[in-house]
Amino acid sequence: MKTTFSVLFYPRGNDMDNEGEAPVYARITVNGKRSEFSIKRKVLRTKWNASAGKMKGNSSKVRELNAYMDKIRYKIYQIHENLMDRNDPITADLIKNIFLGKSDKDKMLLKIFQDHNDKIAALVGKDYAPGTVERYCTAKKHVEEYIKKEYKVEDIPIKKVDHAFIDGFEYYLKTERDCSHNTAVKYITNFKKIVRIAFANDWIQKDPFLHWKGRLKIVDREFLTESEIQQMLEKEINNARLDQVKDIFLFSCFTGLAYSDVKKLSNDNLVLGIDGENWIKIKRSKTDTRSNIPILPSAQAIIDKYAEHPAILNGDRILPVLSNQKMNAYLKEIADLCGINKNLTFHLARHTFATTVTLTNGVSIESVSKMLGHKSLKTTQHYAKILDRKVSDDMKMLRKRLNFNS
Repeated sequence: MKTTFSVLFYPRGNDMDNEGEAPVYARITVNGKRSEFSIKRKVLRTKWNASAGKMKGNSSKVRELNAYMDKIRYKIYQIHENLMDRNDPITADLIKNIFLGKSDKDKMLLKIFQDHNDKIAALVGKDYAPGTVERYCTAKKHVEEYIKKEYKVEDIPIKKVDHAFIDGFEYYLKTERDCSHNTAVKYITNFKKIVRIAFANDWIQKDPFLHWKGRLKIVDREFLTESEIQQMLEKEINNARLDQVKDIFLFSCFTGLAYSDVKKLSNDNLVLGIDGENWIKIKRSKTDTRSNIPILPSAQAIIDKYAEHPAILNGDRILPVLSNQKMNAYLKEIADLCGINKNLTFHLARHTFATTVTLTNGVSIESVSKMLGHKSLKTTQHYAKILDRKVSDDMKMLRKRLNFNS
């Protein structure tokens, strides 16, 4: 891409002093974008030659000032030429800062990333959810580890990030970190925001993500069938802690609430709905969207069961929820006890609510979307596709059975 570049000097008239003298400014223009600075000299505007960009006359004072501006122009042109020779990004601000001795051409990637994370952390509860901050912190950690492994340094200039860096980072996530395709794409998308910040601030001249296409793959999410839910409901577990985790997991199966929302569920979230029945009304931690969910009898029974639990009596929470890590660890044991051959995680309960509990039983996709707190119906439609695939698989089995006479 051809770069347009120019330097001119002019007296700033709106800063004129009582004697009619105005400060002289140098203006650098690169590709239509300007950056200016004072050269710390003043002139009478009547003595200024606007077309030539210098003082009129031939006095020693005029010659000295014009020579001084020529030196500044020469140094600026040298800076521009050096940047071109190194094939560095060129902006008006960059040239000005190099001339003034405060170059920001070496803006560092991880420093920019950390500044971004600090800012969004300060806006938790206003513009961002805690989970969003956590994802950006994890993304930054992965970028930091990739730089150490691949470049053998603690940080790199943002201008060094190119398409090869992005491809290498994606490969690192999928191999060294064993991330799935979708998880890798999400981390790279977080990283992409940091690069876009640099691009918007002219710290880089070209967006390295211009030709990167990060498409998520559609993944079939596991969920419990009606018979598996019934197995869990009927299974008597003598271990109190395991029984508690089983109940809270089932509560999520009957409400569709994610772990973070079940954990923060309080009495304030229990309201009387327009139908005279008990409802849960809560803002989702992840998206800050509102979920309105009628409480099914099975879910209400679990709330009632733990109403006198010591952890509940001492606070405003409704259920005694353990850490997500502990819940998921105990769910592996519960799956074995219940004879369920699936990788039980707490989030699988949310998928179960969307599929087995609601859509399979004729609840409209619009209602399911509203209860799940999805921002877009497209997100909910994925569950309908899962059910379509289940119908297709079942019908294939039926075809095989009906072919026994053929």
